[in-house]
Amino acid sequence: MPSRKNSKPVPSGIASTRSLSTLVFLRVVARLAFALALLLVGFACPRANADVGVVLNESLDENVDRISSTGHSAVYFSRICPESPVRLRLCGPGENGSVMSNYINIGEDQSFEWNVVSLNIYLYGVEDPQNRPLFGSYKIKHLLEERYRDRYLSPLCSGDPCKYSNKSEWREMVGATLIRSVYIFVIDTTEKQDRKLIADFNDSQNQNHFNGFTRNCADFTRRVINAYFPNATRPDYLNDFGMTSPKAVTRSFTHYAAKHPESHLRVLHFAQVPGTIKRSREVRAGTEQLYRSKKFLIPLLIFADHELPVVAASYLLTGRFNPEHEFERRPALGPDSDQSPPIELVSLQERTFFVGTSKEWKEYRKTFDSLVANDEQHDANESRRSLTRFFKHLDEAGAPSVDESGSLWMNVSENGSSTRLGLSASNVLARDSDPQLTHELLLSRVDRVLKSPKHSRETMSEFLQDWATLQLASGNPTMTLASISSPQMSAGFSHFRHGRD
Repeated sequence: MPSRKNSKPVPSGIASTRSLSTLVFLRVVARLAFALALLLVGFACPRANADVGVVLNESLDENVDRISSTGHSAVYFSRICPESPVRLRLCGPGENGSVMSNYINIGEDQSFEWNVVSLNIYLYGVEDPQNRPLFGSYKIKHLLEERYRDRYLSPLCSGDPCKYSNKSEWREMVGATLIRSVYIFVIDTTEKQDRKLIADFNDSQNQNHFNGFTRNCADFTRRVINAYFPNATRPDYLNDFGMTSPKAVTRSFTHYAAKHPESHLRVLHFAQVPGTIKRSREVRAGTEQLYRSKKFLIPLLIFADHELPVVAASYLLTGRFNPEHEFERRPALGPDSDQSPPIELVSLQERTFFVGTSKEWKEYRKTFDSLVANDEQHDANESRRSLTRFFKHLDEAGAPSVDESGSLWMNVSENGSSTRLGLSASNVLARDSDPQLTHELLLSRVDRVLKSPKHSRETMSEFLQDWATLQLASGNPTMTLASISSPQMSAGFSHFRHGRD
């Protein structure tokens, strides 16, 4: 990593940047105030219902998924929590649900069909969303996996394959957002429905019969969702060549919800954590992959040009579905970690606040570019090129650790000295977190978010917290957009982030 001068003042580029117009500033502050009012109304008038949802995980560049881009499917419950990884119960106060999933080989001492973990463990690898990682690497992912195994999985995971093999797929249920972006499509359930599902699964045999063609992860999700709402999800054999895919289950679920508006369909999006892990890819159906992927399209043009129109027509007429577009239409407010209300659909007026418009994202990109240009004038070591390399250098020079509370730290050794950096939302601005490393981490994180395509980018409401944190790390109290927005977000949008990121 590049050398640092401990006495170097942090540049004040954020405070001096004025490319965001006064109109944009007033609009964002007004949105914050309105959103806080929505939160208060939600607490005063909670709904009696809970939620069940289809979890749609983006595709990893691994194994068969590298070719198929099918991703992974799981089930979310807001009122059902794990009594153990293989037993269900109703959630208690302060719990915000769980995710149930099955795999080819979960890898435990017994061949279980499914495991269930708390929502926070699934998304972030830690119990408290305040300790969610701000930086992702395989070192951190492995650290969180081992912590989960020691705390929750050890009675089921005593053999060497379970403890040490990277092929044991229970690991994918810990900190999923470190390796990919996640969508969750949810609708209402009643307590009676939740209790019935708990009884059915606790009383049934949890024995793995995974088959990639007839009993895969999407088939499992379909089985669980249809236990609540018969025929709510179904396969698309035409576009997926006789199999059930995660995208088909999700698409049919949204169609069911559209026909039943009383179910109140809402969509959550959890972006992949910026870091050194390769970015996940959008999920595709079978014909969509053939139609949109160059590695398949070119061979089709050469060897099967007569079949290509059929593939294209099938996809265009019956297979199109964009999870990001569905999220933009129905963005939802996540559950609070303290009171655990159901997931709420945000109002029409607030949709653009949560998602952000193209104009707003371009304005922040322009502002950030001005900030970095100003930094370059102060110190040549802080160029845009150093931002692109920072994550890699941090991963190479640092050793991550996690404390008893679940907060992540990076112990960095360079040039004969060592320092410490907070990697969680709860400790990135802590006193014992190196201020220069903190500033570079936040700059690199914001840079990565602003460069990301929609499907792997934070929502605007989440990004505003990153922006506010960067403002605090700059050490300049000037009343800019970020510093004015920060108190409102600290008061109200901590609620949002507790359940969203």
